[in-house]
Amino acid sequence: MYRIGVDVGGTNTDGVILDTRKSSDPQTRGVVASYKHATTVDVTDGIEAAVKNVLDQAGVDPASGQVLSLTIGTTHFISAVVQSDARRLSKVAVIRLAAPYTAECPSFIDFPPNLEKLMNGHTAIVSGGHQIDGRLINPILDTELVEQAIQIRAKGLKDVVVVGVFSPLDVSGDAEYAARDILRRELGPQANIVCSRDVGQIGLLERENASILNASITSFAQRTVRGFENAMARLGLACPLYITQNDGTLTTAAEAARLPIKTFSSGATNSMRGASYLAGIDLKRKDGTGKSMLVADVGGTTTDVGVLLPSGFPRQAAAFIEVGGVRTNFAMPDVNSIGLGGGSRVRTEGPKVTVGPDSVGHYLTRDSKVFGGDILTATDISVRGGVTGVGDLSRVSDINDQVLDRAKKVVKRLVENVVDQMKTSPEDCSLLLVGGGSIIVPPQLDGVHEIIIPPFHSVANAVGAAIANVSGEIDTIEILQGKNLDDTLSRIKKEAIAKAVEAGADESTIRIAEINVLPVQYVTNQATRLIVRAVGEIGVPSGSPSMTRREFKPSQDLQVTEETEVAQEAPHKGADGGSDKMDYETYHPKIIGDEWHLSETDLFFIMEGCGILGTGGGGSPYPTFLMCKQALQKGGLGCMRIIDHSSIPDDGYIVRGSEMGSPSVSGERIMGGAPIMAAGKELAEFLGGKEKEMKLWATVCDEIGGGNGMNSLLTAPLYGIPALDGDLMGRAYPLLHQILPAVYDRPNALYPCSLCDGDGNIVILPKVKTPFHVESFLRTLTTEMGSSAAYCAPPLKLRDARDFGVPRCLSLAWRLGKAVAVCRGKNDLKNIPNEILKVQTGACLFVGKIIGVTREVRAGFTWGEVRIARLLDDELEDVPPSGTGGVMKGEKDGEEKDDIMVIPFQNENLVAYVEKADGSRKVAAIVPDLITVLDSQSGSHLGTQMYMYGLRVTVIALAGSPLWTTEKGLKIGGPAAFGIDEPYISIGEYKTPRSVIEEYRSK
Repeated sequence: MYRIGVDVGGTNTDGVILDTRKSSDPQTRGVVASYKHATTVDVTDGIEAAVKNVLDQAGVDPASGQVLSLTIGTTHFISAVVQSDARRLSKVAVIRLAAPYTAECPSFIDFPPNLEKLMNGHTAIVSGGHQIDGRLINPILDTELVEQAIQIRAKGLKDVVVVGVFSPLDVSGDAEYAARDILRRELGPQANIVCSRDVGQIGLLERENASILNASITSFAQRTVRGFENAMARLGLACPLYITQNDGTLTTAAEAARLPIKTFSSGATNSMRGASYLAGIDLKRKDGTGKSMLVADVGGTTTDVGVLLPSGFPRQAAAFIEVGGVRTNFAMPDVNSIGLGGGSRVRTEGPKVTVGPDSVGHYLTRDSKVFGGDILTATDISVRGGVTGVGDLSRVSDINDQVLDRAKKVVKRLVENVVDQMKTSPEDCSLLLVGGGSIIVPPQLDGVHEIIIPPFHSVANAVGAAIANVSGEIDTIEILQGKNLDDTLSRIKKEAIAKAVEAGADESTIRIAEINVLPVQYVTNQATRLIVRAVGEIGVPSGSPSMTRREFKPSQDLQVTEETEVAQEAPHKGADGGSDKMDYETYHPKIIGDEWHLSETDLFFIMEGCGILGTGGGGSPYPTFLMCKQALQKGGLGCMRIIDHSSIPDDGYIVRGSEMGSPSVSGERIMGGAPIMAAGKELAEFLGGKEKEMKLWATVCDEIGGGNGMNSLLTAPLYGIPALDGDLMGRAYPLLHQILPAVYDRPNALYPCSLCDGDGNIVILPKVKTPFHVESFLRTLTTEMGSSAAYCAPPLKLRDARDFGVPRCLSLAWRLGKAVAVCRGKNDLKNIPNEILKVQTGACLFVGKIIGVTREVRAGFTWGEVRIARLLDDELEDVPPSGTGGVMKGEKDGEEKDDIMVIPFQNENLVAYVEKADGSRKVAAIVPDLITVLDSQSGSHLGTQMYMYGLRVTVIALAGSPLWTTEKGLKIGGPAAFGIDEPYISIGEYKTPRSVIEEYRSK
């Protein structure tokens, strides 16, 4: 009984055939034959050649019925998107089930112009969608969908996306699936209709984006899969055809044609899974225990390093993934790649020797010296250094010992660094080494106690394809109020197992590979996101081999013809539509008179800065950024302005408005500025028209940190006034009464106020006993309104907003964001802490990797703790020590390599402890100073909901406003306010940010 695996890479196409009866043999793991050849222009030809070759080597008759499966891993589909291949991408119609929400954040809002031009065929927002607790926002309307179908048909579109708010929670199928059935009835069976719940996870924009990419390549995927099936027919194979997915599992050919996006970047996963299998790791872990292992796949151009979890599956990348410049949220393996491979070019400049990152790639056997070429490569160095069996040693005998020694040291350092970056603890690790270019890796590496090179390592990716498991995943949000978590998980595990069986898994082999419990922030009903994944082996038919023999039948639901099979001509790229890369370092904002006229670059800087000031909470500023950008594009330069407090009279009125509720909801049921305006209008009516008599000079946000930080920019054009360069908190805090005017008992700080859900419901709160009651009452109302609502309090006089707020916070956010963008543009991510600390007083506390996260819900808030282990000194080369605003290095000034940073959080980060090996702790920073965790690999801020095991992070602390360090301030926003029995220790003296208007006015 045989399984065939083929992996199509950018350089080579690899194939293997495995005998499942010999899979326990530690020497061969059942591999009977293997094949490696340069990838062909038409990948189907290469796949057919690989399969025929391994069948011939193994002496297996394809018509004998002994082949259980053919599994293919391919980069074909993702390449079409990355290359903006107009020949393979179709225009898409997008139907959102979201009304009255999301209108200010339309489909394609964050697509690169070239891809939007190729894909945007039609968009509409109609009734439908769910609240976070599973209730319908509004039922879908048959008449609305029929009207949309008429428009779609008139435009000649056949690829359609249906995306509903919180559709992953739609257990009854009364939203996306119901809408799909209506559209299919109207458009006919030839329409390809993609439901977003089948593609992505929580996060409306990212899930929608992934669904659009999927729909755009669906027709191409159908043609490709039909080509694969026809190749099987020509070979005489009658077994099932599977395609590998990103998460290390497989899917049927028909399902891959329906959801091709799930096959993106499966090559790295195949390599890791194949490496583990060939090394017999699964045989050594029959009890289910074991540690994570690192896998390095060295090809002709790159070295890809990933982490294989004890479950046998790769660690998934955190947060969001960009594909072709489009932000998505489907599962992808966490892989760190460097430009080092067997074809990497070696250059000498005097005493200096460099290796890569450019490579001769699949021309290695033509251009490399050992193969008769004239280009010095890493493979030449390896052969000159003693590797045998590759090329002609005599052709590299002229490489002198000095060049050889230096090149080998460069290769060693490059591999050691990328391995260290992926390690999750400072201890020496085991490294599985695979790939055709693995001969260039030295036999000993610092930080690695064991290098394992399994048999057939050069075709590990094809082996990974052949052994891939079938999976079933449930990703949902459950309301745990009044329920038992263990009972709920038990039910969801059964659902995941049933889904795996339905997909073709042998029930006796199924196990639970992943369980994630993620409490939703800022809700009072214990809403919790639960992710459970079950995996099992492909079901093997019972009986003799002859019982599995059957006539080959292509998938019946692929609406293609022979004439539209896989095209062979070179890709035709779509119009670029982009602009020259922005020079962030020399960028100057536009100041006209007393006002700062914002551009998209300014908005981008402010978004990044608001995330940093959010200290892990406050929700993502990304949706608000997109809505601001959309408003700017519609209104033109000058529609969105910022003004300094020095240009407004003391008794001038500043209008307010923000969003209250769960960040999880704001990322799905996107509201925009309209509900804030509606809440403000209703409050003005309640106040008897007094607000109408006030001259409104500017808008202001209650908190600069997180998603609310840009709301004053979003509503300012709606009022026709600028936004005030400041806020009322200087950061993000979890409670409504934690704004400074309330702390200092200023009139109109919190009430009377209004709350609007954006769907016709508005509540007025005229008076309360204490400021805390505003929080407690409105939090309950917000939960009933779907856990997100627009909050509006009375306007403040400028003197209160200035003297009892934090002036020039938008300037501060802009400068912080610019610092990150400049470093990112220079690929100088290690210098981000230094540049941030030039903007505001603070310190870089720690650089490391997350080694543990705990979360629990208390009184509607997510409490938890993240633990971070220090990175090795080798990773921090050429970085200034702490005390100079730089990154800490081990064993300096009392610091030790075994130190752990522990950060408790209540939605936002509260305190940063340095924990010693003996368990003792010392406070490094504490509220009300700002503690922010950055993603070391991008420099971007991380919300506490994004903390994930193994993520590389940098922890910084910034000084908070002096209004928070008084007796009154500490009582509401200091350690005691969060139940922390520690004294406040200042990180340093707060620097009032310099106004952007003031600095750039003369320029």
